[in-house]
Amino acid sequence: MWIVKIALERPYTFIILALLILLLSPIVIVRTPVDMFPSINIPVVSLAWQYAGLNPEELEGRLTTPFEKSLTNFVDNVEHVESTTYNGVVVIRIFLQPDANLAAANAQVSAASEFELRQLPPGVLPPQIVTYSASSVPILQLGISGDGLSEAMLNDYAQNVIHSQLITVPGSVVPSAYGGKQRQITINLDQAAMQSRNIAPGDLLSALAVENVVTPSGTIKIGPKEYDVRTNGAPRTIDQLSQIPVKQQNGATTYLRDIATVGDGFQVQTNIVRRDGSRGVLMSILKNGKASTVSVVKGVRAILPRVATLVPPALRMTPLADQSIFVSGAVNGVIREAILAAGLTGLMILLFLGSWRSTLIIAVSIPLSILTSVIILSFLGETINTMTLGGLALAVGILVDDATVTIENIERYLEDGHPLHEAILEGAAQIAVPAFVSTLCICIVFLPMFFLAGVARYLFVPLAEAVIFAMLASYVLSRTLVPTMAVYMLRAHAHDDHASNNRNLFARFSHGFNSGFQRFRSAYERVLTRLVDWRKVFIPVFLLLCLVTFALLPWLGQDFFPAVDSGQFTLHLRAPTGTRIEETARLCDQVEAYIRQTVPSTELDGILGVCRG
Repeated sequence: MWIVKIALERPYTFIILALLILLLSPIVIVRTPVDMFPSINIPVVSLAWQYAGLNPEELEGRLTTPFEKSLTNFVDNVEHVESTTYNGVVVIRIFLQPDANLAAANAQVSAASEFELRQLPPGVLPPQIVTYSASSVPILQLGISGDGLSEAMLNDYAQNVIHSQLITVPGSVVPSAYGGKQRQITINLDQAAMQSRNIAPGDLLSALAVENVVTPSGTIKIGPKEYDVRTNGAPRTIDQLSQIPVKQQNGATTYLRDIATVGDGFQVQTNIVRRDGSRGVLMSILKNGKASTVSVVKGVRAILPRVATLVPPALRMTPLADQSIFVSGAVNGVIREAILAAGLTGLMILLFLGSWRSTLIIAVSIPLSILTSVIILSFLGETINTMTLGGLALAVGILVDDATVTIENIERYLEDGHPLHEAILEGAAQIAVPAFVSTLCICIVFLPMFFLAGVARYLFVPLAEAVIFAMLASYVLSRTLVPTMAVYMLRAHAHDDHASNNRNLFARFSHGFNSGFQRFRSAYERVLTRLVDWRKVFIPVFLLLCLVTFALLPWLGQDFFPAVDSGQFTLHLRAPTGTRIEETARLCDQVEAYIRQTVPSTELDGILGVCRG
């Protein structure tokens, strides 16, 4: 009662609050991240150890297992640990509890790595540590290729030019590129020449360590100027590197060029990327947990023209697997369905109530309730995604209850001849408690979702919050804004209202519908009476039909998400274990050639083949 009185005494206050919601909501919506699903905040710390040349069995026993055991002594809040051991590489993923501090876990993992490094075999390099969320997946990929550009050049431009530009996009995470050849200065030893000069590989390594040094030399002041002093302790060209003295015997000096060949080459390839039939490089762009998929992809696409000015004109950067298209389509689809549902709801109210004034009051409360829920979700750090929008679309049909019941009760008092102000006050106050109980009953249905754990909690809690906030906002608006608008839009019933209603198309339809519904209710009453009389037969038959439906369970599939059509497909090819990367690339060439023979060329735009070994 008290809140209705306040609304009637200070109507402009609540009108201004409604306008404030309308003005604030576009700003909040623009600043709220847009994504496909809510952020699944399961922090993960990933480590990549490298020990070139050691087989997986030895590497697992000497590195993987000891380090996993040491993690229990250094790292807190560990949910579980996964590890994969390859030839010369160990990848360990540490999944933390949802409430774990990722920065503290990163420091603890670094401390564990430094401690364990002293006990590992000599030559093991410190691990590369990457922190990310379990929901971090590529939202965009760039296929980098170019006519006349070698794989080494493509990799060099990708790692040193394109990568440094892409990481400036807010919210983007860009890991190392796949494919290409990484530059490496290679020294190929001549075994016969080394034996004839009595030089061991250790002598060569010692000579390189002694002769290839970086020594700070500072500056020197000569006259009125100060000059930088540069030492020649480190060779700057391949020719200078080949002239390093290795050993001196009997007055003769053996240089590196005498026992080895120095070349500008590349590291041994472990992955190969093909782009439209030619070798290329693949770069994946991820987003951090709080960023918007649409905003990150939009930022990456906006920066590509500037990046194109820093690379050769022949280099092409083609966006692939753009998830923002699918996200935008899914979000727009949900929004479109919600608007359609709101429109149909308003139309039904107009047809059945027979009053455009009452319909307008109810129709105004629906978007205000939804916008209020969106504002609260944004302040809580949620994103605009299919789950929150689905919850709002689900609530559209329920939001009309509070306002509709309020208007109908006010109309009943007006039909009884009460003045407008008294009808609004009594009609709204009379149903305050039943409407509040009804709202709480709907909200409490979603309460168990807050007790979920794991991925299901991150998915369904935003949906529950969207419905609950919209329902509570709808109840508050039905106690405040609806009575306020009723003061200005409704009017007391006069004696000639019945004649005017007969001229109103919607009023006539409403009167006809009520007459038909009365006949339906009478027929339903007769059927219900017969079923009650035959309850000894009806109840067992009804329960039997309910039990029979459980027989359909074996034919119902189970999956985490419904099947979706994202407009793309991925072909996975697995070669036998131990297959060389060159042989795997040849198999991919054969698969690609077969696809090109069977699929029209107009449908092959953007096909990317990735071979990893």
